[in-house]
Amino acid sequence: MATVSTPPIERARTIFSDLGYSVCGDGDELLAERKWRAVRVTSLADAADAPDEGDLRCFVTWDEDAPDLRRELRAADLDYEWAVIGVRECGDYEVVRAPSTSAPAV
Repeated sequence: MATVSTPPIERARTIFSDLGYSVCGDGDELLAERKWRAVRVTSLADAADAPDEGDLRCFVTWDEDAPDLRRELRAADLDYEWAVIGVRECGDYEVVRAPSTSAPAV
């Protein structure tokens, strides 16, 4: 019998739903909303495919690919706040540290 694999974006749907977000959308992008916060959640394997603009974004990929994706996204110097979630087949996940957006006080 073949192994059934749940795509990373479906794992992200579950993660955000479990955190109390209202989640809608299909394909490789979701919108997760809770109170005043709206997060675009995108399944992404390569930073070259990252959107050029946005506000709050979360990229989801397989756990073993998450550190490389984070490194590529940092190098891309995107103009929005983002994070990466690395998901495992067993359902566990890890948020790969997002870049700091705080600016030093002047």
